[in-house]
Amino acid sequence: MILADGHSRPSNTVPSSKLAARTVDLVREYGAGDSRVRALDGLHIELHSRRFTAIMGASGSGKSTLLHCLAGLDRATSGRILLGETDLGGLDDAALTAIRRDRIGFVFQDGNLLPHLTAGENIDLGLSLAGRRPDRAWRTELVGRLGIADRLRHLPSELSGGQRQRVAVARALLGHPDLIVADEPTGALDSASGGALLGLLRSCVDDYGQTVVMVTHDPSAAAVTDEVVLLKDGRSAGILNQPTRETVLERVAAISAQPGAVA
Repeated sequence: MILADGHSRPSNTVPSSKLAARTVDLVREYGAGDSRVRALDGLHIELHSRRFTAIMGASGSGKSTLLHCLAGLDRATSGRILLGETDLGGLDDAALTAIRRDRIGFVFQDGNLLPHLTAGENIDLGLSLAGRRPDRAWRTELVGRLGIADRLRHLPSELSGGQRQRVAVARALLGHPDLIVADEPTGALDSASGGALLGLLRSCVDDYGQTVVMVTHDPSAAAVTDEVVLLKDGRSAGILNQPTRETVLERVAAISAQPGAVA
């Protein structure tokens, strides 16, 4: 498959035997009593290293809750969330903050950049907070590959939406994280910028051996990934390997047509 930036997706991608992250009987509930909502209902998924995975489902299916749990932004009500062999449920707040800083890279819909810092300072922020210096050669390669070397002194307000997202990708990659999580990363971009960003995330996997998991509602975006994890009512509704836009649309429609059922 040829992406918007000319990058190709391998047609014979094989899952790594190593798991980057997984959930075991994951339950996440909000509220109490009659207002209690079970966003995730005994969910078991496995994310292999060096794979690009999309999470899809209707509104209220639990996809954003799952991403937040995997990223250490939300805690399980019961069950387990593991990053590699680290059980996130056994960590206190300080240790969980360190995990998010050192082992997880974030790409949010709006870039989530600090407005008073330059692009370069935003890229370095995570390592700066950890008291670590970036690998200068790696940083130079990243900003060059992402086409933002001439924008590092600019504030986020002086960047286009696509440039802000490229800064976010550089920040996510700089510390060589175990997992990159992307929450609707193309949602605020035009089609050209969105396609370019998806190509960059694809390159994170193919060229740099990263593991990327992305929440999206867009079947065209999902078609760039290696697999789609489908959710319905907080439960697994199956996995679609080597997705295309057409197969994603077919599976989503089939799941939606089954009230109360799990595919």
